[in-house]
Amino acid sequence: MTALPTIVDRDVWQAELDQLRIREKAATRELDAVAAQRRRLPAVRLPHYTLKAEDGSDVSLAEVFDGHSQLITYHHMWTPGNTWQCPGCTGLTAQYSRLDFLDGYDARFVIVTQGPMDEVLAYKSRVGNTMTWYSTADSPFGADVGAGPGAGFAVNTFLRDGDTVYRSCTPTAVAPNNSPTPSA
Repeated sequence: MTALPTIVDRDVWQAELDQLRIREKAATRELDAVAAQRRRLPAVRLPHYTLKAEDGSDVSLAEVFDGHSQLITYHHMWTPGNTWQCPGCTGLTAQYSRLDFLDGYDARFVIVTQGPMDEVLAYKSRVGNTMTWYSTADSPFGADVGAGPGAGFAVNTFLRDGDTVYRSCTPTAVAPNNSPTPSA
């Protein structure tokens, strides 16, 4: 038998709902204020980083922008040698199939992971991802932006001015145990 909640008359139910909506609105306002504060964060200039491209070449972080002024990176959790990688990251990135709308924002989205490129390409093919992947297996980049080996996943945004790259925001950085990691 299905357990029922407490049963009340319509006036009591409406009063409870009205109180809940007041709390929900206050929470929404606080989250809006937090989001506004995040948008006002300053940017930090990054050192030169080299990543491994899908073709095996070494590319600078500025080159990863592919001519765009903004870059969004999803840092996919990775365990070297595993046939299947993080199911949460895999499920989330499987949804990123229509990224052309970012062109209107002069932005590019890529997947970055600590995995070696040969494993990355095999995995990308196995799960049917279409977006571009980069490896930071031989670079401190992932660790420096909150997504080093064993540090969890992260989403980061970057701005480029010529060959100079700035880290502008970290909307998400979560360790494998789901506790927030400090933003670098």
